[in-house]
Amino acid sequence: MTFAAIVAFGPDLSRIAEFRPAHRTYLAELRDKGKLALSGGFADHRGGLNIFVAESEAEVVRMLRADPYAAPGIYASWEIRAWNIVVANKELLP
Repeated sequence: MTFAAIVAFGPDLSRIAEFRPAHRTYLAELRDKGKLALSGGFADHRGGLNIFVAESEAEVVRMLRADPYAAPGIYASWEIRAWNIVVANKELLP
């Protein structure tokens, strides 16, 4: 099943650069395992969007909690929604 996870960053963005390399390595590992389809931050730097492939919402929560952005509080909160992809244009994806 596909899930969209909208994450919100906490008010203190000063530690993002410190944890970004580990965060990106973790995301690449999820991608390589077939668990992460897309991920990126919003242009306003207040959060981001992750598209996961998982068996359940609980699995998505486990993946978010394991992200290096979670423990130091960079991820302040998230909203997870099961998502049915109806139309996609792979040519527009990076």
